[in-house]
Amino acid sequence: MTADPTNGIAYFNRFCEAYDIRVSWCYLAEDGTAYGMSRQELKELCRRSDLYLDLSNVNWIPELAECRRRVLVDTDPVFTQIDGHGLGGFDRYQVLFTFGENVHQRGCDMPTAGVRWLPTRQPVVLDLWPVRPGDLSKPFTTVGNWSALRARVYEGKVYGMKDREFTPFFSLPKTIGESMEMALNAPDDVKQRLAEGGWHVVDGRMVAFDPATYQKYLRNSRGEFTVAKHGYVVTRCGWFSERTACYLASGRPVIAQDTGFSQWLQSEFGVIAFKTPEQAIDGIREVNRRYELHCAEARRVAEMYFDARTVLSLLVEQAL
Repeated sequence: MTADPTNGIAYFNRFCEAYDIRVSWCYLAEDGTAYGMSRQELKELCRRSDLYLDLSNVNWIPELAECRRRVLVDTDPVFTQIDGHGLGGFDRYQVLFTFGENVHQRGCDMPTAGVRWLPTRQPVVLDLWPVRPGDLSKPFTTVGNWSALRARVYEGKVYGMKDREFTPFFSLPKTIGESMEMALNAPDDVKQRLAEGGWHVVDGRMVAFDPATYQKYLRNSRGEFTVAKHGYVVTRCGWFSERTACYLASGRPVIAQDTGFSQWLQSEFGVIAFKTPEQAIDGIREVNRRYELHCAEARRVAEMYFDARTVLSLLVEQAL
């Protein structure tokens, strides 16, 4: 986090060049300086736009009010709705989407801030995730933050981060004798405790440094084992990670803590949902037993549920 936009702009330009993306852009620094197009040019572009998509509700500037159709895509269900990011402002938008796919359904205890949300999910451009044969000798991995935010209390209920859910799994690799790794941003004492439990811990910032490095890390994994944020789990909101969707697109099976996603993602192979440590162990053993089948089905699940052509087409149709 810095007020100097040099690295951010350089990263953005490298990204666009790598994927042949040719767009007009405006980067506003903390001091109000505009890079790329001017703020007046941005305002005119907003006035001409058919649709404005705000991803995650983390940026708002006055020019955006000029857009005729404004849509929010909430990527952090529960925490967005209880104003965990301190931004609010849902009345700015005509349509609200959320990755909490079970929102407004029976059995889902996700707060809604008194407004109507439409379910959507992570889109993956499958052509950018080529499949390579999996390798059983590689470790199960995941990439993440230990605690991105502090726990929030809303209407007497606590909604925590991944750290609140992970306690039963500290010694999982040692317990089952498996090679397991986490690319993680976490305090040193947490890393030490994970290492004592048999986890190999690497720097998450290095793994996620750029798209190519990130993809290589996922592809060089046996599959993913992942624990979810406490807030997602206790509300049964149905959230599913974009990272996990990319493991699937790479043909890598996943064993993922169930946030309620098993209500809409129903697959016997490729994705194994667990609620208890015992179910997690069974899932790991099942993937090992029929590894090639789970790899093939992982990609099929990605094609069925996360293909950007389907996900984004529906989102735009509903947004307009």
